[in-house]
Amino acid sequence: MTDARTIAVYNARAEAYAAMGPDKPQRDLAQFIDGLPTQGSVLDVGCGPGTAAVQMVAAGLRVDAIDASAAMVQLAQSKGVAARIATFDDITGADIYDGVWASFSLLHARATDLPRYIAAIARALRPGGLFHIAMKTGEGEQRDSIDRLYTFVTKPQLNALLTDAGLTPVFTRTGVDKGLAGTDDAYLVIQARKDADA
Repeated sequence: MTDARTIAVYNARAEAYAAMGPDKPQRDLAQFIDGLPTQGSVLDVGCGPGTAAVQMVAAGLRVDAIDASAAMVQLAQSKGVAARIATFDDITGADIYDGVWASFSLLHARATDLPRYIAAIARALRPGGLFHIAMKTGEGEQRDSIDRLYTFVTKPQLNALLTDAGLTPVFTRTGVDKGLAGTDDAYLVIQARKDADA
């Protein structure tokens, strides 16, 4: 279930978030786009102000952009993105997308909900489809200084969640970056393929 306090923060600070610049790092998005078929379909989970969606559309992809924050959806729509209000619980269906982009969005889900959300994403992917996920690393759940809920993961934990859902990691990297709260946070990026025979 979506955390109302987290959504309230994004509604209040949507402009500030958008002003932080493009979806970082650009190479992850370029690699994701390169791994998809021409004119492929993508679900952008937690699209925010639409920065990544704009680039995916420019690359010729068909993007279904969703976010639980009405203010973020409005910003994305102002950039020409066909964004809509939806939560992680609204991800349903099977074999719909060639790719799913979840860049620092699923980290706001409760730890107990992560397995079912990742399983839902895996079902929504076509066989061979590509999933990009970025999460902050650590353990447990915690609110940051501006009241957003975070679920932290370790690399083994996230790998296990992906493989349990029928996804095979094909790329992994780690880094440290400064977010909306102004703290330097360690993170993990994994891109994984849905098993072709799934």
